[in-house]
Amino acid sequence: MSTANGAIVQNTSEWTLDYPPFFAYFEWVLAQAAPYVEAGLLNIQSLGYDSWQTIYFQRTTVVLTELSLVLALQWFVYTTPPASKKSAHAVALSILLSPGLLIIDHIHFQYNGFLYGILLFSLVLARQQSTLLLSGLVFAALLCFKHIYLYLAPAYFVYLLREYCLSPRSIFQIRFGNATKLATGILAVFCAALGPYIYWGQQQQLFSRLFPFSRGLCHAYWAPNVWAMYSWMDRVLIFAAPRLGLKINEAAVNSVTRGLVGDTSFAVLPQVTPRATFLLTVFFQVLPLIRLFYYPKWETFIGAVTLCGYASFLFGWHVHEKAILLVIIPFSLLAVRDRRYLGAFRPLAVSGHVSLFPLLFTPAEFPIKTVYTIFWLITFLMTFDRLAPASSRPRVFLLDRFSLLYVTVAIPLILYCSLVHQAIFGEKYEFIPLMFISSYSAIAVFASWVGFLVVYYTS
Repeated sequence: MSTANGAIVQNTSEWTLDYPPFFAYFEWVLAQAAPYVEAGLLNIQSLGYDSWQTIYFQRTTVVLTELSLVLALQWFVYTTPPASKKSAHAVALSILLSPGLLIIDHIHFQYNGFLYGILLFSLVLARQQSTLLLSGLVFAALLCFKHIYLYLAPAYFVYLLREYCLSPRSIFQIRFGNATKLATGILAVFCAALGPYIYWGQQQQLFSRLFPFSRGLCHAYWAPNVWAMYSWMDRVLIFAAPRLGLKINEAAVNSVTRGLVGDTSFAVLPQVTPRATFLLTVFFQVLPLIRLFYYPKWETFIGAVTLCGYASFLFGWHVHEKAILLVIIPFSLLAVRDRRYLGAFRPLAVSGHVSLFPLLFTPAEFPIKTVYTIFWLITFLMTFDRLAPASSRPRVFLLDRFSLLYVTVAIPLILYCSLVHQAIFGEKYEFIPLMFISSYSAIAVFASWVGFLVVYYTS
């Protein structure tokens, strides 16, 4: 909460405000009520302040602000055609009761439910031509709350360009009135967010905190993406290199990825640069955008949003583990469209939620995260299995069998990483369980992405 009191223009803590200005304004609003609960909430020098009043105030505000998510899901159900209402209800409940939001918001503590509510409002508003402009403006406002949603922006750009700014009769005819309204509205949103910081001459500091490329390729806890598998392979090759005749960078042997500052070094494999991750991300985002441009339907748009999230998560620079929700939540809207979609969604749902487990690392939290996640997976994946109709097209990948094998191996792996490892080694080798979970989860996330790419292009 101290970030609302000016941490953006000073260095009192390594955890300075690295969110866009609208989130600072949001924190400022919360800060107006904070002194009535606990005055220490607003002291930016009190790092790690955790009185019970502070904890209850923060968790209460998380719950109250998640009303945006409830309202967005209600709007999603309301705008769904009558024939699909039952499926829409199941999808809405799965998102509202998501283990990811329980772990990140209600225990680990953040305001992601509030922000995903705004995202869902924007996605649902894009369903109808009459609310396309509002959809774009809501998404622009969301970017000013949390810039991680830039990962999804290319899909919005292509869809709004094709459906709102270009004539449905010809892509060479521009609807100048619509284009002007959209551009003016987005400009007004960004001026409201960035204008004061530009006026105060703080834009350089703001952007350096929003885009910290001085940080390493991988977060302190590896997100389950391509670079987790790459890092794991590099660690394995350290032991195999002498037998294979490979050179080892001795300076990188003891390198560990940290979440605050610093870079990631590889001992055997080639180093990865921000430019390389950017080019890979853009390339794999462009692929679904081509189809979206030629088939600008709402379902195609949601698929493109999901695949943009996949590409950014799998290939992006310094990706946080919680960014997997950028993929899971929009994909949920399509999960029961037919059984091929569900087949691609299932391994993502399992691995994506399991990959968040290390955020809760105390023994007391183990039964909460494990029991709740298993209950959610059984309840909703079985429900989705009954609701998803058969596809008119044949399945290409054996994702159902892959999911069964994956879950079978995941159960003992979770037990080892959460309980057994610490009982045997204590505080030693604490990064090994993180490598196991992130690398193993990355396999399923990657397989889900490949499977959904096939479904997206053949539907």
